[in-house]
Amino acid sequence: MVRHKIMGMNGAVRPRGWGLLAFAGLWLCIHWPASAEEIKALRIGHFPNLTHAQALYARATGQFEKAVGIPIKWTSLNAGPSAIEALFTDAIDMTFVGPNPAINGYLKSKGTKFVIIAGAASGGAGLVLRKDAGIGSDKDFNDKTIATPQLGNTQDVAARIWFAQKGYRLKEKGGRLALVPLSNPDQLTMFRKKQIDGAWTVEPWVSRLEIEGQGQVYLEEKSLWPEGRYVTTHLVVNRDFLARHREVVKKLLRAHVEVTQQIAADISAAGKLLNAELNKETGKSLPEAVVAKAMTRIEFTWDPISASLYKCAEAAHQIGFIRTEPKLEGIYELGVLEEVLKEMNLPPLQK
Repeated sequence: MVRHKIMGMNGAVRPRGWGLLAFAGLWLCIHWPASAEEIKALRIGHFPNLTHAQALYARATGQFEKAVGIPIKWTSLNAGPSAIEALFTDAIDMTFVGPNPAINGYLKSKGTKFVIIAGAASGGAGLVLRKDAGIGSDKDFNDKTIATPQLGNTQDVAARIWFAQKGYRLKEKGGRLALVPLSNPDQLTMFRKKQIDGAWTVEPWVSRLEIEGQGQVYLEEKSLWPEGRYVTTHLVVNRDFLARHREVVKKLLRAHVEVTQQIAADISAAGKLLNAELNKETGKSLPEAVVAKAMTRIEFTWDPISASLYKCAEAAHQIGFIRTEPKLEGIYELGVLEEVLKEMNLPPLQK
């Protein structure tokens, strides 16, 4: 809503973001949306995961700052629900996040809080088991304990859907299979101590459990999807921020596409840069073998692969994780990305 008040011809000094407009012999002080220069910092959330590679890469190189001309304030988060909560509390303006927390957040806010503006990654998730867990087939998961990164995050929901389709009931519902939320570092620790039998997680933790934990990849999630493509990470933005700062978002998206191209052009070099950034953020780098294997399991893309998000939502509804029918009309706002792709002479998004 435009705020205004009547001022005299020699009105008081107005703050930035306000302008004078003559109307019917009076001067109106009108509040215009703030320009890019008036944003003190662009606040972006991400996880210290290789599936959030564009954020890590841009944080390391400063490419987003160079593109938008505004300082970036980065917030490192553990999993999707935390990212959505940060959006809800206006702690961040945009975030890299997985599909299921985005779905839940969109439904919770009735579509008022944020929209998806681009993809970031496909693949990179899977189920890793201890070799001595006694699981040789899909029929062997009763009385086992499987970890996921956080209740309601993308891998947690994917695991719930898969196990439900295999006929399992979780302990929380009177069944014999335990699905427990554990942060990724805790998963690796408990995996080594044989306190969990496996984990449905995302890179680089899939490869860390496989190499450092001496586990075996039982299932790569891409095997469950047409052509092996499904959204693992996309970029969402506060709806109000997009409305007020569309040009800033457009510049950011162009940089996002450019960074994605740079990563895909030299996966090995990108892996080294990303590992250095992980070391800077978490205080520990990954073994080179982990990074090399993890990078081969991820497709870096600006394509949001929207069909997979709708399928995720429907499956979550079928197993009762989403109680009401998921109405997701308007969850995507891809017009800005389409403009960027056209200006860069890149193919349009597939419908």
